[in-house]
Amino acid sequence: MKDQNNTPEIGLDPANWEDFRVLGHRMIDDMVDYLKNIGEGPVWTPIPEKVKASFQTGIPQQPTPVDDIYNEFKQNILPYHGGNIHPKYSAWVQGTGTAMGALADLLAGVINSNATMADQSSLYVDQQVINWCKQLLNYPADGSGILVSGGSVANITALIVARNTIIANSKSGGVYVATGKLTAYCSSETHNCVNKAAEVIGIGGEQLRKIPVNENYEIDVQALQRQIDADRANEYVPFCIIGNAGTVNTGAIDPLDELLKIARKEEIWLHVDGAFGALAKLVPAYADRLKALEQVDSVAFDLHKWMYMQYEVGCVLFKDAAAHRKAFATAVNYLTAHERGLAGGPETVSNYGMELSRGFKALKVWMSLKEHGVEKYAAMISQNIDQAFYLGEQIKKHPELELLTPVNMNVVCYRYNPGNLDDDQLNALNKELLMRMHETGVAAPSSTLLKGKYAIRAAITNHRTRRHHLDEMVEGTIAIGDKLMKELEAKLFKFDFLTT
Repeated sequence: MKDQNNTPEIGLDPANWEDFRVLGHRMIDDMVDYLKNIGEGPVWTPIPEKVKASFQTGIPQQPTPVDDIYNEFKQNILPYHGGNIHPKYSAWVQGTGTAMGALADLLAGVINSNATMADQSSLYVDQQVINWCKQLLNYPADGSGILVSGGSVANITALIVARNTIIANSKSGGVYVATGKLTAYCSSETHNCVNKAAEVIGIGGEQLRKIPVNENYEIDVQALQRQIDADRANEYVPFCIIGNAGTVNTGAIDPLDELLKIARKEEIWLHVDGAFGALAKLVPAYADRLKALEQVDSVAFDLHKWMYMQYEVGCVLFKDAAAHRKAFATAVNYLTAHERGLAGGPETVSNYGMELSRGFKALKVWMSLKEHGVEKYAAMISQNIDQAFYLGEQIKKHPELELLTPVNMNVVCYRYNPGNLDDDQLNALNKELLMRMHETGVAAPSSTLLKGKYAIRAAITNHRTRRHHLDEMVEGTIAIGDKLMKELEAKLFKFDFLTT
């Protein structure tokens, strides 16, 4: 064994800080120019096979010059991002991010705080952001909450607290301590992450009852009550109702007041998945429909969706702070709080969630809310809703287009329908149309199925979108649809161009 005392010590800081400063300035300049002109390029660019192949090389054994690394980023990564920062993007439900949010992530990366424990600034910022989130929804000030990666983890966290609160001793004994199989309830339009949450907390997907919806894609309250009654009669144990504030397919809002009445009568937990729609509460036109959020047991929402924050940051709030803490708090000797010193700070955040390692995601929220203020965010959300209704009206003006469900918030579902095809043919046609929209850069909506009909689906949570971008999407849909119909006519209406 060699003499370690004579071995030169090494580190990972730059060998030349001034050269690193120059590279940093170059990166900032490049990214500012990129964002400033983001609308001039395509929404999305297919990744060439050569570029994909470049990501199959083995792990580097020796250093690479940092300028070469950055140049490779600009060549093989930057041009092929997912597109959600572009004004023509309206796929799934994805936020746009902001310039300040990007800088906040840079600052958080430099600090590199594990924002879970110790007497450090990140925990105080985290606490303030949670308090601000409660204020956004007018949620009880004595409630609690935690920042998480997004809606999926937020919903899992909420269902853990619901299970442990409604079923005594389930934290230590699991679902086995219940007098029967635990059941939870949601509409058939609820996001699949809730199904995953049911699996994770141990009740299983079969015990998550999917309740039918009405013509507006809202949960059928009578059907919900009948299912709860039937389950109790069969010795199941109902413990939670999951309502929706903005379903992923259509943006529908469940009748939260009625769900609240049922939950209180049945003495079970009411959680609301408000991944994006909860924040519509900031808009006066939706405040009454979402007022019940102030009383629900828990609510999940994403700040990286309709608050336009950088990925990733979601939030879940709890009305009963003690129940929240009790579900996760565990005394361990290596996390013992001290009177002073580094271990003398706020209570560890791991007493309120699963993670003991957390990035400083609160910083981008803190800086962004300070930069713009809540009134600006409310105006942006209202603008997106107005844009969705505008898009719906533009679609109605064109006989080739069919609005598949009335616009109720910020989601628009439509299809190209020339009038001489059945639903199966229209499904195939619109699927091809959507893929060509993406490939040509006309626009980037996503898709869904509504009562078996393939829908082109635009969910507008984009602060860069303007009405002329929506006009271009409508015009592009018709142009590509007409072109496809000519191709189909040339092939005697056979859809063989879709089978390759």
